[in-house]
Amino acid sequence: MKTIEIKGSLREVVGKTNSKRLRKENNVPCVLYGGKEIVHFYAHENEFRNLVYTPNIYLIKLTINDREFSAIMKDLQFHPVTDKILHIDFYEYSEEDKLIIEIPVLLEGFSEGVREGGKIQLERHKLIVRALPKDLPDNITVNVDNIKLGESLKVGELEFPNLELLDHPNSVVVSVKLTRAAKGMDLEEEEAEEGAEGEEGAEGEEGKEGEEGKDDKGKKDAHDGKGEGKSEEKEENK
Repeated sequence: MKTIEIKGSLREVVGKTNSKRLRKENNVPCVLYGGKEIVHFYAHENEFRNLVYTPNIYLIKLTINDREFSAIMKDLQFHPVTDKILHIDFYEYSEEDKLIIEIPVLLEGFSEGVREGGKIQLERHKLIVRALPKDLPDNITVNVDNIKLGESLKVGELEFPNLELLDHPNSVVVSVKLTRAAKGMDLEEEEAEEGAEGEEGAEGEEGKEGEEGKDDKGKKDAHDGKGEGKSEEKEENK
């Protein structure tokens, strides 16, 4: 996973009054926890632009008054009206610590279901994983080649080396849904099949009626023949 650098300054005074003053100066109050001590610091809001306003996830090299920390962002608060960053929580880690973090999902391949007219739908844009910092990828790549129309791929069906997936195993990650166009094609195929079956049935009925007609005619001719034979015998006896 990529690392981003952020530089901040130690807060000598903490509290609401100090936090309001920092925000007026376009600074963001922050806290770092998880290590030997809790560190309160601040940095200008521009320091966090590449960390916050991006779909990417980063490990953070945090420098506070010349002290360096390895951290990840754990919580983020925005102003409800202006959307300005109000506060950020960071978690300090060591290389031996397993981190729980959300990783973006990246799809690759061309689904069978899409070839059949379906539409691919990414249901979970991020997955929660647990792993050592050195094993954390920038993205979780999911291949969709074998997903057919109407099928899906769940968390429990995924497996990656050195990564533990923490989302529910039955949670759907990606699916291929039936579109209106695909539904129309299926309907046309069904109608065509029903039409073909109807024609075969009609031909079968006509053939049956023809056979029955032949049988009736044969029986009638045989009956008429017997009648003629009896008449001839009567004439001879006379």
